[in-house]
Amino acid sequence: MQTLTVALDDRSYPIHIGTGLIRRADLILSKLPQNKVAIVTNTTVAALYLAPLSEALKTGGVDTVTVVLPDGEAYKNWETLNRIFDALLTHRCERKTTLIALGGGVIGDLAGFAAAVYQRGVPFIQVPTTLLAQVDSAVGGKTAINHPLGKNMIGAFHQPQAVLADTDTLNTLPERELAAGIAEVIKYGLIRDREFFEWLEKNVTRLSAREPQALAYAIERSCQNKAGIVSLDERETGVRALLNLGHTFGHAIEAGLGFGTWLHGEAVAAGMVLAAELSQRLGLVGRDDVERITDILARAKLPVAAPDLGIERYLELMGHDKKVEGGKIRFVLLKRIGEAFVADSVPAAALADILGKRAAHV
Repeated sequence: MQTLTVALDDRSYPIHIGTGLIRRADLILSKLPQNKVAIVTNTTVAALYLAPLSEALKTGGVDTVTVVLPDGEAYKNWETLNRIFDALLTHRCERKTTLIALGGGVIGDLAGFAAAVYQRGVPFIQVPTTLLAQVDSAVGGKTAINHPLGKNMIGAFHQPQAVLADTDTLNTLPERELAAGIAEVIKYGLIRDREFFEWLEKNVTRLSAREPQALAYAIERSCQNKAGIVSLDERETGVRALLNLGHTFGHAIEAGLGFGTWLHGEAVAAGMVLAAELSQRLGLVGRDDVERITDILARAKLPVAAPDLGIERYLELMGHDKKVEGGKIRFVLLKRIGEAFVADSVPAAALADILGKRAAHV
């Protein structure tokens, strides 16, 4: 087991990465203010991992409540969030009851947001079961639900007490979900870790093949990058915005097609190609870099052509992005592979050009 730390002074917490962690109740028990937890999961994950986690906790003397939600991005909304509150109130969960998010990014966001606002804030622990959640969404305290007009527009910052990334859970992950997680792994290499990107170019097929050593290294390196950024900028007032490379386009794709049609990582992959194209259009990177980015994403079995929503629809949806300031859409762009920045303004002609050039009908 490897343990990293998200350094946030008195709110610092560990990220444990290893095998068999779902059965390691000791990693959770030390973080509980009382011996009662509510495990929030979905129907798919519950069938695989709810029993071993619940049994380990019960063996440790913990009273366990379970909340099983429907599976999918389409359920990341107020109605589903309220089902969590219904269960917490029905079972008389208190301010010292810890919520445990057992699942991927949707469950982590829902349970985290519920923890942020239930009785004005209760503790929670992340037990991510997808690659995307293990390397990205479970770390950093961002919690949210979707709105029909935009992804993750309603939420709160609420840091977990710990993150337990059990790499055994990746063995049951569908291929599309695995690829979606690899997209976020590649993102770290693009925004701040050129050496890691070059390693990924050589090893991305090993990740797709689920080679344990390659996955463990990629998860650890990604979490190191994420933890370092969050420690510097918890509330996304500066450098943390770089983690949104490809996300302005990607969130528009998700909303435009209907949440759940494309997986988050799939939309981000196509969005990163658009961001690279825009960076080239503005004279920041060369065509060779764009081709390297497109190639590695394609080899990871990810989409590299954005769906054709129409330029006006893209602009409308991106206008709801959280990075918008003063009515201007801001984009994370590349100066080179391994160095990103936030562009405060982008010429409309350049944006229209790359949206028209790279769009493909689905």
